[in-house]
Amino acid sequence: MADTDQGQGDVEVEEHVVRSTRTVSASPGRVWTHIIESDGMEALLGPGAVLGSKGESWRSTDGPHGVVRSFHPLEQLRVSWHADDNAPASLVDLHLIPDGDGTRLDLVHERLSPADPEADLQVHWDTALARFAEGL
Repeated sequence: MADTDQGQGDVEVEEHVVRSTRTVSASPGRVWTHIIESDGMEALLGPGAVLGSKGESWRSTDGPHGVVRSFHPLEQLRVSWHADDNAPASLVDLHLIPDGDGTRLDLVHERLSPADPEADLQVHWDTALARFAEGL
């Protein structure tokens, strides 16, 4: 299923995978700078989330938390994701892809358990990418 509401964001849900894509009119360099700034990280991962180096933990004050798994400036960020303290780990992978004068943000949330609310996560990531784009 894909949602292309007013061309602002595309979200696709596969079995146990959620995909969200948004194109912004900012260079990959500007997008990366926004990711590593507190406002950008909070827009993506939640209030209080701070990006550390590979292997460092992150935590949002509203529950989600994890560990930075992969960190490639201007290209990709991958973190483990626990919805709360009792939730199993899944993975969130964000790729920055040059697209003309802008950047396409491709987010994949994978390794979801059958119990994970995929429809809710679909809305969550679409909203997070929209919030992130507003801050650019």
